[in-house]
Amino acid sequence: MKTNPRNPEVPQSEEAFLAGYDSSRFPRPSVAIDLVLMTVEDGELRVLLLQRQEHPARGKWAMPGGFVGIDESVDGAARRVLKEKVRLSGIFVEQLYTFGEPDRDPRTRVISVAYFALVTAHTLRAALKSQAKEQLTLATIHTPWAGERGGAVEVRDGTGTGLQLAFDHAEILGVAVKRLRGRLKYSPIAYQLLPDEFTLRMLQTVHEAILSRELNKDAFRRRVLGLGEVKATGRLESDVDHRPAELYRHCPVTNE
Repeated sequence: MKTNPRNPEVPQSEEAFLAGYDSSRFPRPSVAIDLVLMTVEDGELRVLLLQRQEHPARGKWAMPGGFVGIDESVDGAARRVLKEKVRLSGIFVEQLYTFGEPDRDPRTRVISVAYFALVTAHTLRAALKSQAKEQLTLATIHTPWAGERGGAVEVRDGTGTGLQLAFDHAEILGVAVKRLRGRLKYSPIAYQLLPDEFTLRMLQTVHEAILSRELNKDAFRRRVLGLGEVKATGRLESDVDHRPAELYRHCPVTNE
């Protein structure tokens, strides 16, 4: 412990320590935010991507992101990036993981705090429409690994053409998919991608898109109904070219 130079027997106060502190003694890495905004559309798991217009990685695709201001919290920066880059607000985003490999960004030492959210396809399509000039797209996620093994993933555009991701965003997206698959087991996260009223087929489609595999219809229905998480509305879907299915609502299970 440092002491008061005028009186060596008296410990230095915190105010005096801070007044003489040299912050240049340690390097200052930059901190960035990356937003992983995923949805299910047409039976496919998709992510919102932005094509980079500047170096580095110019022309490649990335999750919307930005640097954290010196007087800004990371949560505040995530909300700001969501509003500035995607024109969305009021969407709940949660921290996914922190990525800090020394060479992940060629510009300088950049640590990225990734945030994650499930957003309805309608909401993201509206963002695309309002920001066409910004080169936003909803890309389909293709996972080259099964279950929750984890690893980098691939993304493709509407024609099936692969898109090259910038920096370590293939790994970031892979962590998000792994987290999402794991949470399907113990949380009602899938209902965030459904309207207030839905069919069991719609719910199964969301699960299949996230898991990237088909599920047995009868087994899936038994499991969902057995959990007591859904309640029949007594109504049937309308404006369909097949036999109307019964509509359900999500009813959270309370442990009392």
